[in-house]
Amino acid sequence: MKQHLYTQGARTFWIHNTGPIGCLPSTLLTITNPPPGFLDNHGCVKSQNDIAQEFNRQLKSRVMKLRTDLPHAAITYVDIYAAKYGLISSSKQHGFVEARKICCGYHKNGIDVGCGGILALPNGTQISGPSCEDPSTYISWDGVHYTEAANHWIASRLINGSFSDPPIPITHACYTTS
Repeated sequence: MKQHLYTQGARTFWIHNTGPIGCLPSTLLTITNPPPGFLDNHGCVKSQNDIAQEFNRQLKSRVMKLRTDLPHAAITYVDIYAAKYGLISSSKQHGFVEARKICCGYHKNGIDVGCGGILALPNGTQISGPSCEDPSTYISWDGVHYTEAANHWIASRLINGSFSDPPIPITHACYTTS
């Protein structure tokens, strides 16, 4: 696809890898009493993050090859995994609640009601999945998607180039480095 875009005149590509899927709160909801080594030091599913990191390793290798194959293109590889994992691993230091917590929805005592959903119980009562009071303190909106505040935190670190290869701010990403 990139070669096709390149032949059509595209010269600037900003390619980001995948995030730490083993840290998604929706993944962690059903995990109780995991065996030793199942979770990493930050409570994420190690095997899922290993898969994400292998994908990212292969993607970066392909990006390096594309730089050779498309010499007049400015190709920036962005390590979204590192940015998101950095936030997750130090959520409280950055003013967020525990990274596993979900802002929107009801997830208690084995009952899961998605964001905005309603679950009718056999006794006639209902459980709803409302939003939290202050989304700006949460990383996860609904167990899969990041909140606006978390996305802002991540974006502010991406745009300066500290998670990019080459390490250039986004304002310079359209220029080749060769």
